[in-house]
Amino acid sequence: MKLKLKNSEGTFSERISFTRQEIPCLDSSWHYHSQYELLYISQSIGIRFVGDNVSYFFPGELVLVGPYLPHLWRNDPSYYTENEEKKVKTIVLKFSRNFIGEGTFNNPEFADIYNLLEQSNFGVSFGKKTSNKLHNELMGIVDLSPAEQSIKLLDLLCRLSRAEDKKILSSTDMRQYRNEHSQRIDMILKYISDNYAQEINLKDVSDIACMTTNSFCRFFKKITNKSFTEFLNEIRIRNAARLLIQEDLSIAEICNLVGYNSITNFYRQFVQIMHTTPKGYRINL
Repeated sequence: MKLKLKNSEGTFSERISFTRQEIPCLDSSWHYHSQYELLYISQSIGIRFVGDNVSYFFPGELVLVGPYLPHLWRNDPSYYTENEEKKVKTIVLKFSRNFIGEGTFNNPEFADIYNLLEQSNFGVSFGKKTSNKLHNELMGIVDLSPAEQSIKLLDLLCRLSRAEDKKILSSTDMRQYRNEHSQRIDMILKYISDNYAQEINLKDVSDIACMTTNSFCRFFKKITNKSFTEFLNEIRIRNAARLLIQEDLSIAEICNLVGYNSITNFYRQFVQIMHTTPKGYRINL
């Protein structure tokens, strides 16, 4: 396991905080908080969990997460080994709804930002076009004065609210206001994301959670809005999609690398989740 020495700088207050980090790996847990969070990842790859959404992320990742919406960014397993070449660079902006005044966004002139903040209750991701356009401003926001930071954040939210490449992530309202299950689900998600390429059965994961299989299935469905099998398939297929883009491997090789023993099952799951065949996905990118 890498020693998690963090190189970070930023400004912090109850209403608004900005952090620029260069770290060996993402080491946060499955969590939520009372503030909004705008996360920009300029360098890193891995799996992202926001509500019931599971997606692979690449450099240029830009996501707005609303209050109390559970989320977790998890690097590829290679980041958690002694590999000095692997680094993560992020900008994290956390802010309260009233960072420029109580009720400001209820005024008609801020309707676009109001709608964006409402959408963030489900998580909102932005495409490469938007993140590339905002890269320099996001990377430099930590260096501004507190007043300039508030003004810049307002400007960013205004532009993000009008972005044409934004996408709602969670399919349902997954906000949580109690955290008694956070440690257990965090342990499960990390185990699955680190071991998806191996054979994982329901009993193994239930044992990790210290639950019977029936209790675990009910618990997992309640927390993630997916069955364990659905969730595992999504992790595997999202990683397969990444390999189709990044590696010059055959589809059969990728099928085996992400944990499938049957090419027929792999094709079926891929089409169900990605809405195209593996070959079609590779050709169209």
